[in-house]
Amino acid sequence: MVEQNSRSIRALYPGTFDPPTLGHISLIERACSLFGDVTVAVAKISGKDPLLMYEQRINLLRQIFSGNPNVKIIGFTGLLVDCAKKTNSNVIVRGLRTISDFDVEYRMSTINNIVMPELETVFLMSEPEYSFISSTFVKQIAREGGDISAFVPGAVLELLKELEENGHNI
Repeated sequence: MVEQNSRSIRALYPGTFDPPTLGHISLIERACSLFGDVTVAVAKISGKDPLLMYEQRINLLRQIFSGNPNVKIIGFTGLLVDCAKKTNSNVIVRGLRTISDFDVEYRMSTINNIVMPELETVFLMSEPEYSFISSTFVKQIAREGGDISAFVPGAVLELLKELEENGHNI
C-alpha cells in the first residue's frame, strides 16, 4: 500500500442536504481539517418530497462555504463512484450519528469498494450536539411551522422565510 500525505487525499462528501443542517456544516468543516480538498456533492433527490430544489441546495452550500477555498460544491446524479471518478476523489466522507447509521453506511461503503476498490470510506462521528439532527426531522418541523433555528445555518432560515413570503409551500 502506498502511503499518502493526508493533504493529497481528495475527499468527497455526498448527500442530499435537504436542507443543509448544522450537523452537515460541522462535518464538512471537520473533513477540511483532515483532508486537503473536500468536494461536497449534492445529490438530486428522486422518490422523496424535497423541501428545497436541487439548485437551491447547491447555492445554499456555496453561500455558506464561499469563504473556504478548500470546499468545492457540486451537484451530481447517478452513481456515487462515478462522481468520485469525475472529481478525482479517493475518499468518501460519511457522518455517523447512531449505530443504525453505521449499518446502512457500512453496506454502502462495501458496495462502493467492490465497484471501485481504490475508493476508501472514512466515517466521522457527529459531534454530540448534532447527533440528533436529521434533515428529515428538520423538514418535518419546518413544514409544521416550527422553529428550526437551532438546527440549520442562517442562510437556510433566510431562504425558507423568503420562500414563505413569496407564497411557496414549505
